[in-house]
Amino acid sequence: MAEESAREPLIVSDEVREALDLGRPVVALESTIIAHGLPRPRNLRVAEELEELVRAGGAVPATVAVLDGRPHVGLDKARLARVAGEDGLRKLGSRDLAPAVAAGASGATTVSGTAFLAERAGIRVFATGGLGGVHREWAQTQDESADLRLLARTRIAVVCAGVKSVLDVPATLQRLETLGVGVLGFRTREFPGFYLTGSGVPVDWTVGTAAEVADVLRAQDALGGPPSALVVANPVPVDQQLDPALHDRVLAGALAACAREGVTGQAVTPFLLDHLFRHTDGASLEANVAAVRGNVRLAAEIAKAYAA
Repeated sequence: MAEESAREPLIVSDEVREALDLGRPVVALESTIIAHGLPRPRNLRVAEELEELVRAGGAVPATVAVLDGRPHVGLDKARLARVAGEDGLRKLGSRDLAPAVAAGASGATTVSGTAFLAERAGIRVFATGGLGGVHREWAQTQDESADLRLLARTRIAVVCAGVKSVLDVPATLQRLETLGVGVLGFRTREFPGFYLTGSGVPVDWTVGTAAEVADVLRAQDALGGPPSALVVANPVPVDQQLDPALHDRVLAGALAACAREGVTGQAVTPFLLDHLFRHTDGASLEANVAAVRGNVRLAAEIAKAYAA
């Protein structure tokens, strides 16, 4: 098949390529949530559900992953099942893509890895759960997600539920401003808190429909200038968020445990998220999945409006 051509460093599925060639709406989906974010076998069911939500919204899903050193944009059922079921898949950010390709490695792509490959394929809209951002105590650790700098130089719309609440939300928004990344609140004047509907931090711009987001994308295209992403912050519904009091209490305990055990660097976020999962009896995971579902539905609407 043409999609398997060894001359092409990026393998775009036939379905996704046809949709892009014909100007039909396409939504990129990350694969880290499949390989590393959900337990088996639920991860595969959720992955299939998210693709079906994109289709129900009138768009084509393009789940992104690297398999045997080949970046894929759009996975068939067998490859999707492989990402969900294979042990030892690495977590690949944008900086990891070249080493993974050279080594023939396989991995699931994070926000930065997915955004980079999706934009390379010509996809304009990407749905995920939450962005990475500036870590707490940044002044001491200088720890900041690669997501932010990658989005500062990648022309793609990222529909998300804000940044993970274990991070420093105000500092992350300040960093996005410094980097020139636009932020829209979708039917909210408050930046979402990932597990929570709101973070308490206001946003400068609010839109109410997918068509309005598409208008912003077209204006971004027309203005030109340095390529940068547009963050569309879509809050998890109030009735599906994690109980705010429970969230605050458990997060405080997680931060204390992190300091007590000397967890640092890239291990901090997984440690905190795991603590939240265990000490909320899985409620944090349910809020995460609810947020992703909502983001995928909205992303399909935006992609359809943009392609119209």
